Amino acid sequence: MLLTITNPANDEIITELETDDHVSIIEKFNRSMSAQLGWARSAPEKRERAIRRFSDRLAERQELLARTLTEETGKPITQSRREIAATRDRIHFFLDHYKALLEPESVWSEGDMVERISYDPLGVVANISAWNYPYFVGSNVFVPALLTGNTVLYKPSEYASLTGLSIAELLYDSGFSDEVFTPILGGAFAGQELLKWPVQGVFFTGSYKTGRQIADICGRRFIPLQVELGGKDPVYVADDVDVAVAAASVADGAFYNNGQSCCSVERIYVHENIYDAFLETFLDTVRAFKIGDPMNEETYLGPLTRKSQIAVLETQVKGALDGGARLLHGGKPIVRPGNYFEPTVLINVDHTMEVMTEESFGPIIGIMKVRSDREATSLMNDTRYGLTAGVYSKDQERAELILRDVVSGSAYWNCCDRVSARLPWSGRRDSGVGVTLGKEGIRAFQRSRAWHLRRA
Repeated sequence: MLLTITNPANDEIITELETDDHVSIIEKFNRSMSAQLGWARSAPEKRERAIRRFSDRLAERQELLARTLTEETGKPITQSRREIAATRDRIHFFLDHYKALLEPESVWSEGDMVERISYDPLGVVANISAWNYPYFVGSNVFVPALLTGNTVLYKPSEYASLTGLSIAELLYDSGFSDEVFTPILGGAFAGQELLKWPVQGVFFTGSYKTGRQIADICGRRFIPLQVELGGKDPVYVADDVDVAVAAASVADGAFYNNGQSCCSVERIYVHENIYDAFLETFLDTVRAFKIGDPMNEETYLGPLTRKSQIAVLETQVKGALDGGARLLHGGKPIVRPGNYFEPTVLINVDHTMEVMTEESFGPIIGIMKVRSDREATSLMNDTRYGLTAGVYSKDQERAELILRDVVSGSAYWNCCDRVSARLPWSGRRDSGVGVTLGKEGIRAFQRSRAWHLRRA
């Protein structure tokens, strides 16, 4: 079957790719399984050298890679370059810390008895990746997986397949074999076929619906699982902020990458004492965003990657307006080739509206006025998700007290839409289970083995 790759900025077909079928996926799994033990027993230094070369290749070919990413996803070219450059920072974190986590730990010794813990790779890992940040999301998984001795079956999103193939090409050029890192191309069928085979770990970033299906499969077979399923990430702007600074920061958090980030700001609560001033500055910021060709250096908002998301946004806007919301900016598709949607700001919203309860994953934001920190905390927690939450305030103690009471995997003070390789990345509630990034995100690719050793 052929997969058609379309440029979301102009609806033009870029190319067609042959997808994997039942037979090719079986073959790829068997080859990956056969290669895993040898890869696990290879010297860590060999694996490390290959990853360092991969990082170097990213830098050497950054412009070509960025243009491919922009062409197939619509991400503005400046943001594509930034993603690739920052991926190298994540890789260097893994390189700095993985080796210590390979070492066994002696935990107790008394008389002739010794207790020790060693750490083995999971085995063959399925990396079912995302299209919105394919370098970030992919490398969060395959880099620590490969460093710790796992082989990887890597299924890039069908919306970022060319980028997925570029990643594979760079890894092969860096010394990895196609048995150790194996791309699998296709849509839902390819993912379903992959999970029919006895992989030893599954790492998925994507929708709640697909994540739920994958969790059911893994649960029945006791497969270690990490899923990151997005959220409805809230920000509260308290009444002691520098309004201009906070409004500009939150607007960027809501609209960067067209709002197509798992940790994008998806709903905003503003203290009534500064509400009007915040709205004015926020709208000035949004109106200044340049919309257009993502290859243009000045473009801030390009097209949505998926045309189907336009209907989701239209439904959310209509539902909000029917429920009494007021539209301050945008609200509809832009009439031009491609998947463009106006940056949209809604007020007089409430939690009966999908725009405040369900992930938008696009350039649309609802803003609510609140009377107190307590009301803001209650509204921030009124969700089935729990990925990130942020508070803007000059008072760190005030902000942290609020954030401690909000259910989220990541907490932000005076920032938002941020991920660090040094910190674990995880979701709560319906935002997922498991962890990537941080030292915990390296451990996620290992199994512990308990050793009870009696000296003879």
